[in-house]
Amino acid sequence: MQKVLVSGSAGFIGGYVVEELLGKGYAVVGIDNYSKYGKVAKSYDGHPDYHFVEGDARDVELMTRLLSDCDHFIAGAAMIGGISYFHTYAYDLLAANERITAASCDAAIAAHASGRLKKMTYMSSSMVFESATEWPSPEGQQREIPPPLSSYGFQKLAVEYFARAAWDQHRLPYTIARPFNCVGIGESRASSDEEIMSGNVRLAMSHVVPDLVQKVLKGQDPLHILGSGDQIRHYTYGGDLAKGIIAAMEHPDATNEDFNLSTPESTTVLRLAELIWRKVKGAGVPLRIVNDEPFACDVQRRVPSTEKAKRMLGFEATTSLDSMLDEVIPWIAAAIANGTI
Repeated sequence: MQKVLVSGSAGFIGGYVVEELLGKGYAVVGIDNYSKYGKVAKSYDGHPDYHFVEGDARDVELMTRLLSDCDHFIAGAAMIGGISYFHTYAYDLLAANERITAASCDAAIAAHASGRLKKMTYMSSSMVFESATEWPSPEGQQREIPPPLSSYGFQKLAVEYFARAAWDQHRLPYTIARPFNCVGIGESRASSDEEIMSGNVRLAMSHVVPDLVQKVLKGQDPLHILGSGDQIRHYTYGGDLAKGIIAAMEHPDATNEDFNLSTPESTTVLRLAELIWRKVKGAGVPLRIVNDEPFACDVQRRVPSTEKAKRMLGFEATTSLDSMLDEVIPWIAAAIANGTI
């Protein structure tokens, strides 16, 4: 049985990845320091092939020890949040994530040289395309356009440079997985979130889907959205992303390659708001919008090319936004009732 270390295993995407790995017959070691949400329970905590370690991915000695008998390493640990998080913790995001990345690479280089570690799969972000002026964004464009303006986007671009540098100097094989706008269940309000209001409702995570859902469920009318609503995103289901990340980890042709993992479907924020409003309120209640001042790093368009992942990995994100909302809306409603959002 092959074994995979997943850092950030208690996180939003990490939870989907661990669940998918276990379903495919891998043994999984998860590490997380619970710094974002506090201690959380996962459905697979008692799975016989899952072992969880509460620890810090910046601990090189611990990470090297955990990797000593692993075949793969999915490096997902990071300080991460929505758009207000980028601004509130601009320095902390850059500093903490650089330390996590460097420590993870140090441990993986050592484990690859002395153990059975085959490859490191890095989690990047669509934010590396923050400064794009032409779309869709293919893999490689991030090295041709100006660097991201946000510290978060810049650090995620640095992750990709770490991956290539560790290969160039130490021959540590890599794959870069680049998710776009993950949507799903299991994300709570970060324990360190600032009090940021949007109209009369406090933002939950500053991620557009859960925040719009909770505002509609809490009765906000007119509905407040950041900016014009013309911002384009590609909302991708967490379960689909997990399949794409694991395909990138497994596929022999993925070695030393990078992949955009995303639905090919573009949706404006205004269209998203309309879909959520109709699902919660029904067709007879008119939607009224208030356009709030956007954050500085609210990128107007993030549109990926998905051709490479389809051609090389056979990966396609097929879950519709409609289906995602049918899952997410009841989950957010329950979270509001339980006081976690």
